[in-house]
Amino acid sequence: METQSIWYAVALILVLVGILGTVLPALPGLPLVFVGMLVAAWAGGFEQIGAMTLAMLGVLTVLSLLVDFWAAAMGAKRVGASRKALVGAVIGTFAGLFFGIVGVFVGPFVGAVAGELLHGRRLDPGGVGHATRVGAGTWIGIVMAVALKLMLAFAMVGIFALAWLN
Repeated sequence: METQSIWYAVALILVLVGILGTVLPALPGLPLVFVGMLVAAWAGGFEQIGAMTLAMLGVLTVLSLLVDFWAAAMGAKRVGASRKALVGAVIGTFAGLFFGIVGVFVGPFVGAVAGELLHGRRLDPGGVGHATRVGAGTWIGIVMAVALKLMLAFAMVGIFALAWLN
């Protein structure tokens, strides 16, 4: 197999793993997509993909990182989440990875609820209800972040494909 073909295969694997990483929180999704596209551009001698296209893809990658923090924080803040609820959501996200796809979706919710309960130290019905709203708000924020990152990933693939074909 030719060396250039190997680099293209590596680039494709990076892009595919990156797209998967937009859903799985343990993988740096769009940065991997960008690195894969950079490898493909390099393997092609930067003939099809130039500096302007790479700069545009880089901006979208940075935007994706901002979206990650913004969407989750906005979901949590809209329902009055405490700092402990946000930390709990992050811990729950990583703990959820050990429980498969269900854990990925349930972990952030459980972590945010636990963090909010620890913050308020209230186990009365009002405290549990508020903690549940915080968990739901945090989870909705995370789902919104995933949806936005997926849109950015496919926009990046589209920009790359258009530049490659022209």
